[in-house]
Amino acid sequence: MVVRNAHYGSLLDVAQRLRAKEISPVELTEYMLKRISTKDKRLKSYATVTADLAMKQAKKAEKEILGGRSRGPLHGVPIAVKDLCYTKGINTAAGMTIHKGFRPKFDATVVKRFADAGAVLLGKLQMTEGAFADHHPDIAPPVNPWHRDYWPGASSSGSGVATAAGLCFASLGSDTGGSIRFPSAANGVTGLKPTWGRVSRHGVFDLAPTLDHVGPMCRTAADAGAVLGVIAGADGNDPTASSLPVPNYLAGLERGLNGLRIGIDPTYNRRGVDDTMMAAVKSALAVFRAMGADVREVTFPNTDGVVDEWTAHCGIETAYAHRDTYPKHKDRYGPALSGLIDLGHSLSATDYQEILLHRHDFCGNVRALFDDIDVLVIPAQSAASPTLQQMETLGEDPGQLSSLLRFTAPTDLTGSPALTMPAGFTKAGMPVAIQLVGRHFEEDILVRAGHAYQRETDWHLQHPAI
Repeated sequence: MVVRNAHYGSLLDVAQRLRAKEISPVELTEYMLKRISTKDKRLKSYATVTADLAMKQAKKAEKEILGGRSRGPLHGVPIAVKDLCYTKGINTAAGMTIHKGFRPKFDATVVKRFADAGAVLLGKLQMTEGAFADHHPDIAPPVNPWHRDYWPGASSSGSGVATAAGLCFASLGSDTGGSIRFPSAANGVTGLKPTWGRVSRHGVFDLAPTLDHVGPMCRTAADAGAVLGVIAGADGNDPTASSLPVPNYLAGLERGLNGLRIGIDPTYNRRGVDDTMMAAVKSALAVFRAMGADVREVTFPNTDGVVDEWTAHCGIETAYAHRDTYPKHKDRYGPALSGLIDLGHSLSATDYQEILLHRHDFCGNVRALFDDIDVLVIPAQSAASPTLQQMETLGEDPGQLSSLLRFTAPTDLTGSPALTMPAGFTKAGMPVAIQLVGRHFEEDILVRAGHAYQRETDWHLQHPAI
């Protein structure tokens, strides 16, 4: 069976080949582990490679597939998860030196659901410290596979790098202020931040629980839909996980976009946004119009206040999440995460109440916006593809952080689903991305719209030369 050069295949294409017995789960897993051992020395996307577990799961999947049993689209497919997802008996550090050597006694719900679906876990992916803005000073950050001088994204940096570099066929990230979408944009992959509560957070390290989302990072929108269908759903261990039924996110892929109401706010999308990003959004809208979508102008609620308050809100929740280790072990924290927690401790109950009231008002205004549209199209971020030098003070400069969060933090505050996907390249050859935002629990529409766009474009089919 030939698996050579399979690493850039889409998850669904590889799954079909596995079901058809054209390739072997064991040989594919061996191939991917070898690729990781050679390519990741430079890219540093993996915190831990779980070779023994991967081979055990691959052998089980192969036996089942040869025996005629199918567990679904992830059966036998090598994937990886962000290192804040608990894995029983396997190091789970959340990008923090303080948790080095921590081996959970159980799997996170999302990890268990991957295993139940027959997926093969290649390992745990590196991330920023505690899922905030910067990597811990003692941890080598992942390297953007398109160019080492460019930002790999935060906080799911390893997930973006590994998926883009062909070191897994899908990965999990988490998103509190943009941490699925930033690395998806930076590395040229497709990331889906689900509705808050759509995916269980049981066994996932907290950054800010009412803002945290867990979701897939893949090569295509359809792949993201397939992964979400596996990890979504109610969970008795997480009372915040929604009990709403999980739809088949792949069922409506061929419906196209005819009549779909797509909203665009030209003022919101233009202010503070560079020319390359604006051009990508404009080009994408032309594609949507050509496919029959009803593109209409809307006015998105003003985000300035809630974006400025996002850091304080996150800081308060993060301070509580780290109450057992901070400030007791403050010396083992990096400056960005430490600063965020200190900010949280400095705020009063009345400060927090004011933030919550502003958040509730903003959420209500966004809900009302979707009475007239099905999807909102916005930039992935203000700057199309920032360099590492430009991002050096990200976690320590509130102004820079607020500017970066302008197109991501609002939908973490509202809990709205958002799909980020490749939509072009800069003159320097770096990926550019756009976002599609939808109503709560309507990820199926985002996956459908993203799939339609990716049938008409080939940005997602471009890969870094590594």
